[in-house]
Amino acid sequence: MSNYVIGVDFGTDSVRAILVNTSNGETLSGEVFPYPRWKAGKYCLPIKNQFRQHPLDHLEGLEHTIKKVVAGSGIPPEQIKGICVDTTGSSPMAVAKDGTPLALLPEFADNPNAMMVLWKDHTAIQEAEEINALARNWGGEDFTKYEGGIYSSEWFWAKILHIIREDPQVAEAAYSWMEHCDYITYSLVGGSSPENFKRSRCAAGHKALWHESWGGLPDAAFLSKLDNRLASLKERLYTDTYTSDTAAGTLSKKWADKLGLNTDTVVAVGTFDAHSGAVGGEVSEHTLVKVMGTSTCDIMVASYHDIAGKTVKGICGQVDGSVIPGTIGLEAGQSGFGDVLAWFIQLLTQSAVQTIRDSTTLTENQKTELISEVKENLMARLSREATEINPEETEVLALDWINGRRTPDANQNLKGALMGLSMGTDAPRVFKALVDAICFGSRSIVERFKEEGVVINKVIGLGGVAKKSHLVMQTMADVLKMPIKVASSEQAPALGAAMYAAVAAGIYPDTQTAILKMGNGFDKIYEPISKHAKIYEEKYRQYLRLGDFVENYQ
Repeated sequence: MSNYVIGVDFGTDSVRAILVNTSNGETLSGEVFPYPRWKAGKYCLPIKNQFRQHPLDHLEGLEHTIKKVVAGSGIPPEQIKGICVDTTGSSPMAVAKDGTPLALLPEFADNPNAMMVLWKDHTAIQEAEEINALARNWGGEDFTKYEGGIYSSEWFWAKILHIIREDPQVAEAAYSWMEHCDYITYSLVGGSSPENFKRSRCAAGHKALWHESWGGLPDAAFLSKLDNRLASLKERLYTDTYTSDTAAGTLSKKWADKLGLNTDTVVAVGTFDAHSGAVGGEVSEHTLVKVMGTSTCDIMVASYHDIAGKTVKGICGQVDGSVIPGTIGLEAGQSGFGDVLAWFIQLLTQSAVQTIRDSTTLTENQKTELISEVKENLMARLSREATEINPEETEVLALDWINGRRTPDANQNLKGALMGLSMGTDAPRVFKALVDAICFGSRSIVERFKEEGVVINKVIGLGGVAKKSHLVMQTMADVLKMPIKVASSEQAPALGAAMYAAVAAGIYPDTQTAILKMGNGFDKIYEPISKHAKIYEEKYRQYLRLGDFVENYQ
């Protein structure tokens, strides 16, 4: 009798769940749930880089997707042995003493500061700068050294510090804070006390300055120099953390009844989407896994021997067991990837869409159909037209820092740029320049790893961009001058979460075995085109010079 597990992947725009056969990694059923409040633009102010999400979007999506995959598969509940959840991060949320998000309390129902602070929220730039300055000058341990030496506004402490300063009511009511992946897992097991709950090693180590060498979270003396409330908060957080091959508990009766499962179903410790994506993409040593979506996360694993006392500068952390227990997980990434291209599409269509809506010659049905057609087809058309442009035939050059720079060397104050425009510059050439730029950003991450002595022998791509965009993937291979294998799985993060669930449920002894048994393999390889690679080598040098100019100017 086969065993099955469920992987649940919470992305930026939607949540998806898959039911997987543990014997061969086959996905039997899947379901996607777009977040309705997020889709309506609630609680967000993009002009201020404020991006918040309501926990009901996630709880409703959790229930909808799992119920659908269970019912759609026809698998008896007793054969579904485990669940693991992966989420975006760092995406912390204020909670009451029993772990209830403040946003679910009547007095905070519409308060953005009580919502989950999404990974891409950059309202805490000032606070991140304070953390970095203090870490270098306070006279004690540099708590950022395992985070690449630079703390980001996208991460746990900076976001909390910003919220408690901005909103005294939330600061007073928040008993504790939980990462998205921890909160969803806590909900599934029916947690009653955040302090006694098994927190994610992945989230804590990469975003909350947690490390074994200093006994967990940063010293209270350090935190109090930022704000005394952070020091007292530390006492209500956690000391120990757990890898995602570990059981956080079993499914609560409340959730078992909702989902059509039983209370013997094991719930694994939560993780971040990029880390489970790397597992689903069959990560191994000396392999760079690029999880390509709205942003990128670049994930590697290294042996204790290879990393041996080394701290890799300018990345998003190195954490024991955060990807594959028994190895050091290394994370880097870009704050904008698919988002950069989506920004350009929005730039082109926003006024045109409004003009169509204001039209007096079209019916309402015609307006709706035309707007839909424009939005759906423009990306594909620009991609086709950009593919036909020879790299040496355009002088347009772009910087990909439209949403700031995550790595190497986090700086969310940075802005994007374009140069080389002329009266002959058209939309496909600008689009191609932006594609080049996001690939150059990826190249800079690869170069940083190499400079720090981390060997990269192969590259694996996964996620929506990797599966859908020939233009981006071919350009990436040309820029990196390396072949790129594309993972077969359409839902690699959810598959990776399912692999963790299989280990936590005792079906496999370790994550490596789960990868071997449940991996879906690869369906395409992009080989670099040598003549293009030579052209991109020079363009990459120009990109670096433009980046230096913009960074020094700003």
